Amino acid sequence: MTHEREITAPVDLCLPNGRLNPDAVGWTRTPLHRATLRGWGRTKRWEYWGVVTPSHVIGVVASSIDYAGVHGLYVLDRATGAETVSDVVVPVARGVVMPDRSGTGRVEARAKKLAILIDQDPGGSRIRAASPDVSLDLTVPLPPGHESLGVVVPWSDRQFQYTVKDVARPVHGSLTVHGTRHEVGAEDSFAVLDHGRGRWPYAMTWNWAAGSGHGRGIQLGGRWTAGTGSTENALLVEGRLHKIGEELTWEYDRADRLAPWRITGERVEALFTPFHERVARTELLVVGSETHQCFGTWSGRARTDDGTWVDLDGLVGWAEEARQRW
Repeated sequence: MTHEREITAPVDLCLPNGRLNPDAVGWTRTPLHRATLRGWGRTKRWEYWGVVTPSHVIGVVASSIDYAGVHGLYVLDRATGAETVSDVVVPVARGVVMPDRSGTGRVEARAKKLAILIDQDPGGSRIRAASPDVSLDLTVPLPPGHESLGVVVPWSDRQFQYTVKDVARPVHGSLTVHGTRHEVGAEDSFAVLDHGRGRWPYAMTWNWAAGSGHGRGIQLGGRWTAGTGSTENALLVEGRLHKIGEELTWEYDRADRLAPWRITGERVEALFTPFHERVARTELLVVGSETHQCFGTWSGRARTDDGTWVDLDGLVGWAEEARQRW
């Protein structure tokens, strides 16, 4: 088990010289960190929203890795398995706008065939995106008292990451794919945020999983936090976050990622059953990425801070393995 400090007051991520602020290391229930990043070349900033509806899975990402902006809009038709994908790379991240705080300001990314605009305020977020084949306009309200997991992962005082993982958010709006409009209803659709700001090593592999449902959510991570003293695991029950301070065991078959995944620890006994695997690869000279993101359903259980077991049955979401050279 780890012994992670809960941060309860606003804090700058970095010192004036750009190195990690020791006071920023810990975890939060609401976004309190300001990403005062300095320097160029190893800085990564991104905003990812994943949305699961009864008919579709949607992924929207805007990112800056200093020497490039890497943006994407992904839609899976759950009935047919058809994927509609728009990925773009913009040299030196030209035109990318990323606020220093999660949940505030505007995120903007534009390219020739893709536009992403995310407006954020205390009441929630509005996500708009358009490509030649897809357009969407989604509203993600922030329910009163809803908590999210913020974590600073310190590899060193020069390399570190601040992440906010926010699961089980209600979402409503519209999605148009190849000219057909689909309504997204808040009663049966869920959104998940991955907000990232940091300075990374060149090569890194991680696992990430998320599940959402009514009154429950699960956020699990692994590999990239090992040895840092920080973890990104939490259970959400009726809007309240229960931090899980342990490195979990991930078991899955790289030869058959559609086979069930098992993620276990003292407070987690989770089984993830995929129904679709998304494979994304990018190779740009010294930069490369390979992600296997499986969408599916959850079963099992996780334990709250007071020791109560909460079932995960019926949660929907994903589990992934990602390898980066960046």
